[in-house]
Amino acid sequence: MLLVFLLYALFASVFTVAKGTVEYVSPFFLVGSRMLVAGLVLLVYAFWKDPTSVRLSRSSVSRVLLLGCFNIYLTNVLELWGLQYLTSFKTCFLYSLSPFLSALFSYLILRERMTEKKWWGLVIGFSGFLPILLKQSHEELLTGSFWWFSGAELAVIGAVSSSVIGWILLRQLVRQDQCSPCVANGYSMLFGGLCATVHSLWSETWSPLPVRDYAVWLEGSLFLIIVSNFLCYNLYAVLLRRFSPTFMAFAGLSTPIFTAIFGWIFHQEVVTVWFFISLFVVFLGLLIFYFEELRIGRELLPSRDEISREETEVLLPRTVES
Repeated sequence: MLLVFLLYALFASVFTVAKGTVEYVSPFFLVGSRMLVAGLVLLVYAFWKDPTSVRLSRSSVSRVLLLGCFNIYLTNVLELWGLQYLTSFKTCFLYSLSPFLSALFSYLILRERMTEKKWWGLVIGFSGFLPILLKQSHEELLTGSFWWFSGAELAVIGAVSSSVIGWILLRQLVRQDQCSPCVANGYSMLFGGLCATVHSLWSETWSPLPVRDYAVWLEGSLFLIIVSNFLCYNLYAVLLRRFSPTFMAFAGLSTPIFTAIFGWIFHQEVVTVWFFISLFVVFLGLLIFYFEELRIGRELLPSRDEISREETEVLLPRTVES
């Protein structure tokens, strides 16, 4: 059990470190440089294990490029841009939208079944984000607004949506195209990193690089690559062999709490009561949704061991959204 909360504390630390790093490194360049290195490492590792595995079929190429566009470029660029104006714990909390958006996209795109209780879970879960979304700081308002949402909030919500679409693409690559997750993530990181670098060249000032403190850039990038791109998702895969995906999803709600603690310690971020109200309501929505999912699918789902093996194959080289 201790390892579960250690995992989510590590996930939380990623947002805290990213928040501190973008104060000294332009966000697009940070994404590009980090993903190019991580993608290259994954592909070298895949080639070392099996040289033939790095070959892509024609059907895989388009999905890999889309994966790089959504899961790497858009997800990370939008998130880091928004993170400049949002608190780290609010950015992390918005990623709790992932299971709700995933269910909604699966219903719209994959035509997966939705019962009345699942819909109630989604509605309650989505409503739980309103208190914290409607409580905006002066920094957020500098990014403009659309209806009741700031530009920074919309950017992070766009990042979460892109991440969910990326998950669907990765699942299709692994299951339908029989593409290695390590190879799929490696190529997508290279492509997404290249897009972010080109974006940086176009929009950020290079003199010679868009970096104000090279030590912070190197330390932050190294931390994010090791902890986020490799350590967290490998540990997640290991823990799925011992705990159910449902339990892991609920335990994941501890991540914003850890992020709030780290943000208060390292960035002097103020946590308001609205954060805990939102967290509680989102928890209720997840509770309704997941218990209904377990009720209707218990006889149809494979055993926990089979689920863990399948999730492990997909999650092992998982990219990170921060």
